[in-house]
Amino acid sequence: MGKYFGTDGFRGEANVDLTAVHAFRLGRFLGCYFHKENERCRVVIGKDTRASGYMLEDALCAGLTCSGADAYLLHVTTTASVAHITRSEGFDCGVMISASHNPYWDNGLKLINRSGEKMEEEVIAACEAFLDSREEPPLATRAQIGRVIDHAAGRNRYMGYLISLAQHSFRGMRVGLDCANGSAWQLGANIFKALGAEVYAIGQYPNGENINLGVGSTHLETLQKHVTDFQLDVGFAFDGDVDRCLCVDNNGNVVDGDMIIYLYAKYMQERGTLGSSGVVATIMSNLGLFRAMERLHIPCEQTDVGDRFVYERMQEKGYVLGGEQSGHIIFGKYATTGDGLLTALKVMQAMLAQKKSLSELLEDYEKYPQVLKNVQVTDKQAALDHKAVQDAVRAAEEKLGKEGRVLLRKSGTEPVLRVMAEARTLEAAHQAADSIVNALRDSGLAV
Repeated sequence: MGKYFGTDGFRGEANVDLTAVHAFRLGRFLGCYFHKENERCRVVIGKDTRASGYMLEDALCAGLTCSGADAYLLHVTTTASVAHITRSEGFDCGVMISASHNPYWDNGLKLINRSGEKMEEEVIAACEAFLDSREEPPLATRAQIGRVIDHAAGRNRYMGYLISLAQHSFRGMRVGLDCANGSAWQLGANIFKALGAEVYAIGQYPNGENINLGVGSTHLETLQKHVTDFQLDVGFAFDGDVDRCLCVDNNGNVVDGDMIIYLYAKYMQERGTLGSSGVVATIMSNLGLFRAMERLHIPCEQTDVGDRFVYERMQEKGYVLGGEQSGHIIFGKYATTGDGLLTALKVMQAMLAQKKSLSELLEDYEKYPQVLKNVQVTDKQAALDHKAVQDAVRAAEEKLGKEGRVLLRKSGTEPVLRVMAEARTLEAAHQAADSIVNALRDSGLAV
């Protein structure tokens, strides 16, 4: 990770960490970097519903157009739609203005390459160097000055693409959608209604300051109550930019990303569409997923946390399904990034094709109790390398044996070590995690 860009773009508090000047300079960089002699550079831009999105969008467009590039605006839309349109309509790159599941005062800039994937590291490095430099490339003049073009039609084509992927009518299905007062507030209901579902939506009244506020994939209790109150067949919760989706089954139980991977991998295997392929999960995925994949004889790769790493491993292995417990699910045949709306449609497909409820599809899935604790430390690497801490990790692993596991890892954004433990019982998981937390505190490196 660089000074500005992390694993999911340039993110921070609007006009504190991420300013309009940053967005303008980013536009200048992209316009110059992708400049072509005989053809206009074209950049497609989307945003979520944060109030600061308009400021950043205008600044980005100013930087692009004064550098001779054309900016195409999708307006409020999803990250996946920007990736899809960038790839399918031949744009030089795409930019999504969003801070995903963060509160409204944060915002971010995600860069997408011409293939609809997260931007290459060498381009990010060049961008960072430009942001910190005093370089001022020549300004475009006269007919070379770029234009800002309304491209809402691209967003509509993306909706049409998703609708075309549905293999069943949703008629007769009562579906709850929690749109998080974010990018799904129009797209989600429109897609499900077009497919015939009876839609019960919440989190669909964005005001610029209520994105993810008490709703969405980080507040599933709201959707759980909604599903049980209205006796719905299923519920889907999205985050601010809809790159993740979590579910609530017909009984009001949470269905996380690991469980979605399991049910869809099993569905594909039973229909012969998985072939010799496997799935990709992260090191934070539940042990229940790994055990289930072993039982089904489906190969399961593990990567570090981050959908970028999941996608890269899928490409490397030729796998078509992967994701994270948080609900970033990548269906490689149809998308290059996590797409919450696509995930919801695929879960519906599995339910309707098998004529089973979501709870029935997960009857044989055993989720291990999982405990996650954060310990703030003065030096993350020194704490990881401390002998007493390593001894505590080994002792916890030996005690759990094959009935559980522990994981100690560094946070990518905070001075924190994350201690995760899984076991057959919640009590055993807590005991394992606490033994490592105590060792960290006794090391003298905990704050």
